[in-house]
Amino acid sequence: MILTFLNKYRDTGLLILRVGIGAMFIFHGFPKISGGPDMWGKIGTTMGVFGVHFMPAFWGFMSSFAEFFGGIFLIFGFFFRPITMLMTINMIVATSMHLNNGQGLAIASHAIEDGILFLSLILIGPGRYSLDEIFEPYKPGRSDIPVATPGSAL
Repeated sequence: MILTFLNKYRDTGLLILRVGIGAMFIFHGFPKISGGPDMWGKIGTTMGVFGVHFMPAFWGFMSSFAEFFGGIFLIFGFFFRPITMLMTINMIVATSMHLNNGQGLAIASHAIEDGILFLSLILIGPGRYSLDEIFEPYKPGRSDIPVATPGSAL
């Protein structure tokens, strides 16, 4: 296969992806998270697409949180899968809002692409260069964890 020597850089590739996408979501989410309750209320009205019309400021805050803090957590690979799940849901809501407003696929495509990316990252994981990897309490095959064998005292 062509360029198979690059396989040893998979974790580096995931790190570059996490840092790049995370930085963009921090940039995109900062005005929203710092906008306060008025901004959150405007963002939260998007949930009306799903028939949810109560507490728009809460839903707007959750969306802003997912974008801004999700970007930070993405960069560090910390709580990686829960964060990418939140970000996937956020992109589903954004896609629905764009399509519901009649903006079409050309406008909704960015949210769709990000949603596909986050859905894929849920399955792929954060890679070796992440805080989740460092703090993982048990990983099959780790040699630093004692294993009980018959007749041994732990």
